[in-house]
Order: sequence, then structure tokens, then C-alpha cells
Amino acid sequence: MDSSSLEQTLQDGKLFRQVNCLIVAHLRDNNLSQAASAVASATMTPLNVEAPPNRLIELVAKGLAVEKDEKLRGVPSNSLYESNTLIPVAAYGSIPVPRAAAVDFSAVQDTKGSSKNFPKHETRHLSEHKNIARCARFSPDGRFVATGSADTSIKLFEVAKIKQMMLPDSRDGPVRPVIRTFYDHIQPINDLDFHPQNTVLISGGKDHTIKFFDFSKATAKRAFRVIQDTHNVRSISFHPSGDFLLAGTDHQIAHLYDVNTFQCYLSANVPEIGVNGAINQVRYSSTGSMYVTASKDGAIRLWDGVSANCVRSIVGAHGTAEATSANFTKDQRFVLSCGKDSTVKLWEVGSGRLVKQYLGATHTQLRCQAVFNDTEEFVLSIDEPSNEIAIWDALTAEKVARWPSNHIGAPRWIEHSPAEAAFITCGTDRSVRFWKEIL
Repeated sequence: MDSSSLEQTLQDGKLFRQVNCLIVAHLRDNNLSQAASAVASATMTPLNVEAPPNRLIELVAKGLAVEKDEKLRGVPSNSLYESNTLIPVAAYGSIPVPRAAAVDFSAVQDTKGSSKNFPKHETRHLSEHKNIARCARFSPDGRFVATGSADTSIKLFEVAKIKQMMLPDSRDGPVRPVIRTFYDHIQPINDLDFHPQNTVLISGGKDHTIKFFDFSKATAKRAFRVIQDTHNVRSISFHPSGDFLLAGTDHQIAHLYDVNTFQCYLSANVPEIGVNGAINQVRYSSTGSMYVTASKDGAIRLWDGVSANCVRSIVGAHGTAEATSANFTKDQRFVLSCGKDSTVKLWEVGSGRLVKQYLGATHTQLRCQAVFNDTEEFVLSIDEPSNEIAIWDALTAEKVARWPSNHIGAPRWIEHSPAEAAFITCGTDRSVRFWKEIL
């Protein structure tokens, strides 16, 4: 695919970028410096962005005039979005309404005896790779889930078809939930991510590459664009705008890429990190104003999403053991981390303070994940010796369930849907399993 096709694919992100630039320039030029700085930080927009004076006002005025004219002519005001490819109504990328309000972990209360019960789930073997199933990721809207393997393949599943397959009596015969299979890496795949607005899936591999796949095309088996990195790409994360992505590699500093130009940026303000500082996981916060890295040296580091400066290092977050995963709560106030010291911990972003520990699961061998469920009421991880999924009440930190994983050997990866009570596990037994709440 040529560069014009990539521009077409990323047009949504470019438009959002233009809007963000106009908003920042408008606030700045009207002496609303604090608000301009906040928006610039949250959207990774330069504060000194250039825009004609009052350009945003002019465009809004013109838009309102057109809307008024369309109303007079009886044209529906939302017709543009239904007919254009910009953001189709109820289409890919629309973020679902959360099922519950965010949990306030900072609330001081006596939580003893107040743990919630984790709902019963049913599970189903979905598919098998030809080698270890190493990673999984849901799309932002929860409609798709992808898995990556040591066999260098990527499988894309449609969640609606998975649910149809799990029905006790499917009248339409066998259902195939795998809708795409991609082959383009030459070494194992470490991580995956979905573009926030477009039907683009990216993968990071041991072959030092980040590959872009267009999953809207049924016949596409190979990547349409490739970023060649200098290191083993261990983890990847799209910025919420879709215009940037982070790569956590064997290098101690995350590599920031402009998706439109593929130019790579490195932080100029980096704390002293030892030779064992390879990044196991990197994840953006929900607005992109921050990102977090979990490293082999046991540290969790918080970074400014715009300047890429390290704003807080939690050295020894998991002792001398590797920190294997880290991700933000939806409100960006806390980070959940997991390590090979067999602990899962919750950290306050503003102070670096340890808020909670989720104990009682052993994980010392694999690059184990700890994740919230979609409502952030529960934390899920893996107990390797017993081959079980461990589940804690997120607020009380009490373990409330242990379920057999149904894998042969402990799962390598657990990933929860952002949209519903469902999650995926991937195993050293090459299999992929889907779990969903029994309603």
C-alpha cells in the first residue's frame, strides 16, 4: 500500500489533530493559558501551534450557518456522519458507555467484609496457534480481539461470532470466530494494539518491527506499512489520537513514533537507568497525557505524554524482580502493576505512594499480566503453580475467586474486554480461551 493509502487510513486522526490545534490556539490567544496548557498536554498538541486569529470562531460560525440552512431545508443534521467515512454511527472505535462509575481507590474507609463476589463465567476454547500464544488485545469498542503467537501469526476474532459459537444450540451450524489471519513477522510476536478510530491493527515483534494491518480488507494477509526499530519490540501502545505510538523495547527508553511520518523521538530527560532496564510493557493513559513503563529492573516509571520527560520513577516497585505489566485506571489517578515477585500493586500517580497490594498468587517465571475488569471493581492475574486465574476485589484487595485456567500449563497472558464482562487467556499450550459472564 502506498503513502496515499496510509493518509486515507489515518484521515480521522488528522482531523482530530486539526481540531485540537484550533482549540489550543483559540484558548492561548484569548489569554486562557492554563486551559490551553491542559488541552495541549492531554492531546499532545504543541502549545505554540500556529493558527489564523479567530479561526475556530469563524469555522464554528460557518458550521452553525450551514446547520441552520439544512434545518430549513429538512436535511438531518447528522447526515454527514452517516454518509461519510469519518466516524460512522455505531461503527468501529466508538467507545462504549461504562457499565459502572470509576472506583475511588483513595476513599478512606473500613472495607473489611465488604468484598464483592466475582460473577460466574463460562469459558470456551476458541482456537489454537501452531506455537505458544503470547499476547492478546481487545479493540477499544470491544468488538474485536486479536492474539499473537510465537509462530509469527496473528489471529483476529469477532466477539459477536465468539458469543454465537458459545450458544448451546447454534441453528446456523458451526461458527468460525476467526475472521482474519495475518502473517508478516519472521520472529515471535510480543504485543498488539488497535488504532483508536480506524480499522488498523499493529503488532510488535522480536524481529525489531512494528507492522500495520488493515483488517477491513478480507484478502489482506500482510502488513501495508512497517516501522523498522533498532531493538526487539516488546510492547506497543497507540496514543488515543491515533497519531502517535509508543514502542517499549530492549532499549531502556520508550521509542515514540509519529504515525504519519514514522519519525522516532526519544526523551531527552531520562533518569539513570541500568543495563537491565529493558521495557516489558508500555501503556498510554486514557487521554494520552501520560504513559507508564514496566521494566526488567523492577521499576515502574511515569512519563509526561507531551514532553516525554520522566516525571516519577518508582524504583524497586517489585524489588529486584522484573515488573512485567503496568496500566492506568480510567481516571488516570492510579497505576496497576504486576511483577515476578508474585505481587500485584496499585500506585497513586500523583505521589508514587503504594495504595494497595493484591497478594496470594505466585508468578515468577512468565511475563504475567495483572488487569482490571471493565468496571475496575476486580483485579485479575495468574497463579502459575496451580494454573489458576486469581481474582481480587479491587477495593478491599481480598482474593474472592480462584478458577482453573483450563489451559495445559499456566496462561502467559490475560486481557479483559473494555466493554463487557469478558476476557481472553493465552497459553503456552498454544490455545486461546474466551471467558464471559453467565447471564
